[in-house]
Amino acid sequence: MWGWRSVSVATLCIALNGAWPALAAEPVGQAVVVKTQVTGQSGPIEVDTRVHRNERIKTSQSGLGQFVFRDGTKLAVGWGSSVVIDKYVFDDSQSVKKLTIRAAKGTFRWVSGNSNSSAYQILTPAGTIGVRGTAFDFYVGPDGTTAIVLLNGAARFCGPGGCRQLQQRCDCVVAKPNGDMSAARRVDPSILATLGNQRALPFLSGNQRLAGGIGMLGGCNMASVAPERKDRTRPPPAVAPAPQRQDPPQRQAEPQKERPNKPDKPHHDKPHHDRPHHDKPHHDKPDRPDKHDGHGRHDDDGKPGNHGLDHRGHERHHDRDRDHDNDRNHDRGHNFNRGR
Repeated sequence: MWGWRSVSVATLCIALNGAWPALAAEPVGQAVVVKTQVTGQSGPIEVDTRVHRNERIKTSQSGLGQFVFRDGTKLAVGWGSSVVIDKYVFDDSQSVKKLTIRAAKGTFRWVSGNSNSSAYQILTPAGTIGVRGTAFDFYVGPDGTTAIVLLNGAARFCGPGGCRQLQQRCDCVVAKPNGDMSAARRVDPSILATLGNQRALPFLSGNQRLAGGIGMLGGCNMASVAPERKDRTRPPPAVAPAPQRQDPPQRQAEPQKERPNKPDKPHHDKPHHDRPHHDKPHHDKPDRPDKHDGHGRHDDDGKPGNHGLDHRGHERHHDRDRDHDNDRNHDRGHNFNRGR
């Protein structure tokens, strides 16, 4: 009898143990962007693949995954990363009571969803990031060194060495597992040397591109360290001056087109200069004898103004003199005959 009871209890325990993973595998979100290789507890993760509580997500050295949780929280996981969705307590108001992720290593971007800020918590080897309705990037190095860069809202980082407040955009804090922690200051490209990894914070530098609204955040003057953008900006200066150097030869060629027209101008002017040369004797010949001749100071009526420039007028004076002499001779002859 006890044997049958033992078998029944053992069967019930097996059944409960078989159902426990199903109950534990609660879906909390899904992948919306996947590049190269991203894996989960059940194997490769693809777009629209669901992710579950307690599931570890890993990316390859060139991998990228973007995830959206049920309350609208967004998480981007960059290359060479490992993160576990540690706690997820969902309620019926499309928000969560508790969402905790544990970042072991790699690069990440976090954008809060519709839940209260106090519901979010991010655990790193160097300390805990407290979210205050926030967007930020963070990096976890192989030795646990953690860097946080604020993009929107506010955040608080607490570790063995105390707490730091990040309140202004692009504020940055670097912390180590032993408690060493920098003051909050504006991030700049020198942080990559501090972290000992030029591939850290790739979403800010532009080495990895994010899709959607989550990709519009960032900047903080970190894009200048991206090798991709340096390569893109080098070719334009070499190409731009090329058309400008060709302009001066074209301007010098314009006066050469006008040179053949210069000989044509004296060619057309020659007859024009010859005309006055032939006309001068033509106009001067009648003027010269009039100056030496006393005739022509009065016109036919004896009025001044007729200068006798016409040869016909000169002949008229001679004709009148001859007629006058003839009349006188005629009168003399007539009187002579009458006297006889």
